[in-house]
Amino acid sequence: MNRKSLLVAWLLYCLSQSVSAQQTLPNNAVKVGKMHGALYINWGYNRDWYTKSTIHFRNTTTDNYDFTFIDAKAHDRPDMQDFYKITSLTIPQYDLNIGYFFNDRRDLGIEIAWNHLKYIVTDNQVIHVQGQVRGHQIDKDTLVTPDFVHLQHTNGNNYLMLNLIKRQKLWEYKKMRLSAIGKVGGGPLISYTISSILGNNDEGYFHYHGVVAGVSAGLKLDLLTYFFLQTDLQGAWVDYTNTKLGADHQGLATHHFYSLQYSLAFGFNYPLRKL
Repeated sequence: MNRKSLLVAWLLYCLSQSVSAQQTLPNNAVKVGKMHGALYINWGYNRDWYTKSTIHFRNTTTDNYDFTFIDAKAHDRPDMQDFYKITSLTIPQYDLNIGYFFNDRRDLGIEIAWNHLKYIVTDNQVIHVQGQVRGHQIDKDTLVTPDFVHLQHTNGNNYLMLNLIKRQKLWEYKKMRLSAIGKVGGGPLISYTISSILGNNDEGYFHYHGVVAGVSAGLKLDLLTYFFLQTDLQGAWVDYTNTKLGADHQGLATHHFYSLQYSLAFGFNYPLRKL
């Protein structure tokens, strides 16, 4: 047998030993490329509905009023006219979520969510008003015009939430997977309120307004490993305890309500693998 034949025989032997060793790896051995978890980010837009709320307005420092709106109606404002423009992406009501699925047997994940909703107390509605306005007592149904009070959380009614996520696979075919997604979480309201009360206008500023807690359910369709579409329906309890009013910010409005949010989002998965 010449040298060339010996070399070929030796290489074949080494290859057979390598294959044999891989086939007899112990069950607890680490496999290269095994999924360890997945990061994701998504962006989408929402529509919102609100329950009536009782709103308390008070300023006894630089003005003199202390009154309450009973069952005030409010609505959202989608502002979707120019959402397709890069410079206008954040003008509509939008959602930005960043999270991580652990790829454990429970299929759990964790997420930071920024939900930008808009809340506007409907102008020119009849509301029962109780209390006093600059020394005059009031306890009657009143047409509330913007000259009296205008209140909107439009930049916005922002929910900053930390969510625990549960995923349940429903269907899978090749590189497509449909899953049910459930979330529960809460966090602060970092909102921006524009208001006018008794002619005292305030263009607002971002600050802490209160707290929010919510639950949601939806569907996630994974496409080609890295992309997905997701839809969610979220119910939330919102408690505004620190809404400043007036140009001097000496007025205060407090109220709580429930919101229902429907969102549709597009996102990217980034699978992580063990070394």
